Amino acid sequence: MWGHYVELALRSSQRSKALTVLVVVLIAVGISACMVSYAAFRATTSDPMPGKSSRLFVPLVDNVGPSYTYKGEPPDMLSYADAMAIWKAGKAQRQTILFPTTWDVESDNVAVPVMSLTGEAVTADFFPMFDIPFRYGSAWSRDDDAKHATAVVISKRLNDKVFAGRDSTGKELRLDGKLFRIAGVLDAWNPKPRFYDVVQNGLENAYDDPGDIFMPLTRATDMKKDSKYSNCPSDTGWGDVSDWDAYLHSECGRFGAWVELGSPADATAYREFLQHYADEQQRIGRFSWAPAVRLRNLPDTLTYLGIVPRASSLSMLISASFLLIVLVNVVGLMLARFLRRAPEIGIRRALGASRAAVYRQFLVEGATMGLVGGLLGVALTALGVWGISGLFEPKIARLVHVDASLMLLTLVLAVGSTVVAALYPTWRAAQTQPAWQIKING
Repeated sequence: MWGHYVELALRSSQRSKALTVLVVVLIAVGISACMVSYAAFRATTSDPMPGKSSRLFVPLVDNVGPSYTYKGEPPDMLSYADAMAIWKAGKAQRQTILFPTTWDVESDNVAVPVMSLTGEAVTADFFPMFDIPFRYGSAWSRDDDAKHATAVVISKRLNDKVFAGRDSTGKELRLDGKLFRIAGVLDAWNPKPRFYDVVQNGLENAYDDPGDIFMPLTRATDMKKDSKYSNCPSDTGWGDVSDWDAYLHSECGRFGAWVELGSPADATAYREFLQHYADEQQRIGRFSWAPAVRLRNLPDTLTYLGIVPRASSLSMLISASFLLIVLVNVVGLMLARFLRRAPEIGIRRALGASRAAVYRQFLVEGATMGLVGGLLGVALTALGVWGISGLFEPKIARLVHVDASLMLLTLVLAVGSTVVAALYPTWRAAQTQPAWQIKING
């Protein structure tokens, strides 16, 4: 029976070629525009740590006071005192403190000139916490953190450039004039967004590639490497930032912090630890305001920071609106197409066809046009993704791709939306009175 309805739909399309082509093209263009925007939106809102993001948290403490907070929220960065206190307390399964750095890199390879490369000053847990893969060697140890070791982990990209991709562990690099032993070489690792230091590097750089140099934070601090980001005003005053030690121990927020917590109960216990820590700072007179702490997991942090590019959200909204306009026009075209066949419907009803049969016939016809429009929409979506660099920055455009799930969703959305658009025209067609039509045509 359903095959018979499809056959009727194809015959009907041949009798109304212009209307059929117009409906199919409208559906294809509307769906493809929506799916290209969805592909970009999907790429910029995907989970950078699937399966683990709910266990990764950002601890925050208000160390500046209500006059310098935004809507009562603690600053996005920690001061040196708070960062070190949280890290040394060791209350989480894993914890890392970090800040982005830039280094002048020299090697014994005379063919490679001195380079200025970015990276991160981190603690040892940074690597297992974020499941970072190693091509050679490994991370330094927690003891190396305590010993302020001159160890470094480099990216695969840097290893390829300086050591032609060979195992370079145990070799040395000169960073800002100081020798560092290479403990490990990372394998391909490029989370999007680059969530772990998005505050320090700015939202506009959230989709940049990771840096090439990772070294113990304790060692980087010894070398007086400053953070790209520092926010110093506080209700307790600016403090003395005249020299490095005074600056380091001021209320300047310059460190990012992440902790890994294994269960909701662990998260509750850690939140209580943060609150007790802030209460203690108030008790000893460091904070003269009501203590405020936050503990957000990775998805909540990305939402709070509003990390999705504005262009992505805006194009998704515009495309969805365009699809809605397209469907309204499809409703009009299908209404005209179906009502032109009122005599045919009247004769079918007079011969015993039920209204349910009329519903099935015309909804199948709508679904068939939706399927054809969807197939054309898949091709247009692929073409749109290929040319998406004209709409988004290259670093965003590189993330957008066509896969089987996107193609399947395109077809399902095309068929589904066309069937919905056909409901009203089908209902109008099913109301045809057989006797009235026979009288008119007679």
